[in-house]
Amino acid sequence: MTSSQVTREMFDQVMVPNYAPGPIIPTHGIGSRVWDQAGKEYIDLAGGIAVTGLGHAHPELVAALTEQAQKLWHLSNVLANEPAILLAKKLTEMTFADRVFFSNSGGEANEAAFKLARRYSWEKHGPHKHDIVACNNSFHGRTLFTVSVGGQAKYREGFEPVPGGIKHAPFNDIAALEAAIDENTCAFVVEPVQGEGGVTPADEAYLKRARELCDQHNALLIFDEVQTGVGRTGALYAYMKYGVTPDILTTAKAMGGGFPIGAMLTTTEVAQSLTVGTHGSTYGGNPLGCAVANKVMDIVNTPEVLQGVERKHELMVSGLQAINEKYGVFSAVRGMGLLIGAALTDEWQGKAKQFMTAALEEGVLALIAGPNVLRLAPSLIIGDDDIKEGLARFERAVARVAQGQ
Repeated sequence: MTSSQVTREMFDQVMVPNYAPGPIIPTHGIGSRVWDQAGKEYIDLAGGIAVTGLGHAHPELVAALTEQAQKLWHLSNVLANEPAILLAKKLTEMTFADRVFFSNSGGEANEAAFKLARRYSWEKHGPHKHDIVACNNSFHGRTLFTVSVGGQAKYREGFEPVPGGIKHAPFNDIAALEAAIDENTCAFVVEPVQGEGGVTPADEAYLKRARELCDQHNALLIFDEVQTGVGRTGALYAYMKYGVTPDILTTAKAMGGGFPIGAMLTTTEVAQSLTVGTHGSTYGGNPLGCAVANKVMDIVNTPEVLQGVERKHELMVSGLQAINEKYGVFSAVRGMGLLIGAALTDEWQGKAKQFMTAALEEGVLALIAGPNVLRLAPSLIIGDDDIKEGLARFERAVARVAQGQ
């Protein structure tokens, strides 16, 4: 079957209907531009939901994957492999962490983090200390455990009964957090910037108080940096920007530049609770994924890239604000680095997808974060010309929707 015989309609015939992808099928990309089956070009301001942090077909990533593909694809964790050891060493040298657990995704990294937090507290303090506190509007994955911890009821609907021992508190509300964390809390988990919840950054005072409360109650502080990690905010990990160090950190998405890989990072003390046989992952630490991620981390963790993210943030935010001065559809433009949210005004509530669809028609890939926020998460190394052209196309989309076209 040739590419021309593969259609969007075919997707609906063979796939479980849990996704509703757009009407086009991209076939290839270079940098921050992709092309569909008809040859139409798009500027990618979505980044595969903050995954393709170095754009499409980055030559160094292609080379790393190709080289490893000619050596070893898979061993399982019955044996160690060199790329996984090298990547774990690199991650511990670059962060607070001493130990690493590899997974295939962010959801699996969070699953491991929550299991570790409970087991650590069970060993250290007893079975009563098992409560996990999370935030309203948070998102931590799609497994039964992670949708239960996630603070959005719509993702739990129809899957009940869900695991117990989970509490939710309003995000950025210090008083509510003080009331929620107690002697039965084993962990508090938070996204430094809520992604799916609307691209809302945490207040520094909130995260610092969370650290104090966890220390006070012998609870672990978990940062879900699946979306904010690997340079997305202008620091390698967002905790570095806030000056608040967690006990456990989860990372995925941009870590593999598009190749599926995730990791849970933690300290030596906490890691000891995952003894042989307590947790695992068949593909976790896969040589192909680790080889690519090694190269990603080397490229991203440089002043050139990280400072570039900060500069590109200003370019994108000023561009969005200029669009808003003309059309008045955004109540706020917020976020950190190249994770940017444009919240819609009351008049446009619930219509974020209309703007995203119009953007696609105008040749630019964009995202939503719920029904009321447009989200942009482009490559960390997107060129200034691509930003300007992408925003020009995005402005045409905004104009169309705002003018009812």
